[in-house]
Amino acid sequence: MARFELKLPKMGESVAEATITSWLKEVGDTIELDEAVVEIATDKVDSEVPSEVEGTLIEIVYQKDDVVAVGETIAVIEIEGSNDEPVQGINTFEQPEVKEVEKTIEKAQEIVSTPIEKNSNSGKFYSPLVRNIAQTEGITMDELETIIGSGKDNRITKEDILSYLENRGKEPQKALNQPIKVEVAKVPQKTVTKATPVSVSGDDEIIEISRMGKLVSKHMIDSLQTSAHVQSFIEIDVTNIVKWRSKVKDAFLKREGEKLTFTPIFMQAIATTIKKYPLINISVNGDKIIKKKNINLGMAAALPDGNLIVPVIKNADQLSLVGITKSVNDLANRARNNALKPDEIQDGTYTVTNVGSFGSITGTPIINQPQVAILALGAIRKLPAVIETPEGDFIGIRQKMIVSHSYDHRVVNGALGGMFIKTLKEILESWDVNQDF
Repeated sequence: MARFELKLPKMGESVAEATITSWLKEVGDTIELDEAVVEIATDKVDSEVPSEVEGTLIEIVYQKDDVVAVGETIAVIEIEGSNDEPVQGINTFEQPEVKEVEKTIEKAQEIVSTPIEKNSNSGKFYSPLVRNIAQTEGITMDELETIIGSGKDNRITKEDILSYLENRGKEPQKALNQPIKVEVAKVPQKTVTKATPVSVSGDDEIIEISRMGKLVSKHMIDSLQTSAHVQSFIEIDVTNIVKWRSKVKDAFLKREGEKLTFTPIFMQAIATTIKKYPLINISVNGDKIIKKKNINLGMAAALPDGNLIVPVIKNADQLSLVGITKSVNDLANRARNNALKPDEIQDGTYTVTNVGSFGSITGTPIINQPQVAILALGAIRKLPAVIETPEGDFIGIRQKMIVSHSYDHRVVNGALGGMFIKTLKEILESWDVNQDF
């Protein structure tokens, strides 16, 4: 029999880990091809991890509520085969270096060392793979603590410990199980401001923040600490769009079987504007800018529990108004029913949120990392306005909305951020009320 390692798949550009919420199978259960094995959750979406093989579940590596890094083995499935070598799946990473280490270990003398725990006294997290390599190589916990990690939150990766072992082995005067002294630069400690204690009376209700709420909260704080947020605002006259939609919405529903809302109209105009200003459609990686080829519009949608999720319309600039309408309606409906797939909430390059759906005139949204900008659509309102005509100016009633543009001032200056929404205003205000759909 052979062993298949089921690994946590990649679920998005900015998703590095997930939380195990529940196991759908137990050790000893038979598993079919593509059958869901475990439920996981990220700060973006809840999902299931299916099996890529048929077999029997023989080991569960992580338990409920454990946080797992992308690419880590979460379970082992026994499948038909001729040997016990682990079989890699399509969502996994090859590990030839580990196999070489294991061959070396078989020839080495047995070493007695301190067991490596999942979490150290300092709070550092060590994956099962790192702990296994450290245990078999005789690396003590104190020695492991000296290794500088290159992973998320300074976690030690497979490459870090293998590199350390390679350098460690080049020191002949050191015993195999003797720690190597490593000079670690002192990092200035961040000043932590303690929250003011909250008094609770007997009449107050204490509500536990949901897991999703905690993840979203962390995501928002991380974004504010990453990007230099700045906002630009502009008022847009959408009277022509309101008139046009009222005129065609019934025919649109009859012909396409879809309700025509304002959202797809705005999405199409935003995609057109991004094509004119591609440096809004970027991400920042260290001191480099990644200019995105595709225009993938994220659409913030409210969930029944009050949290938000951001499904993505891929290649929005290549879709007609009918195509965008179908995508918007489909993603919004499945978002409300918690039926989105992981790939439908990833790879977004620019996000739009409709704060007007809650009656808000405008808002200052937080950037959805690793993007550099987000647009908030305010409520459409009837307002008195000065209307210019060849015969003179007069006061009339117009349908208007305020658009707020939040952008990362590290890479998007005020000129670009302001010109972007000015161009969007020109596109929307020049809407032809006589056009077809």
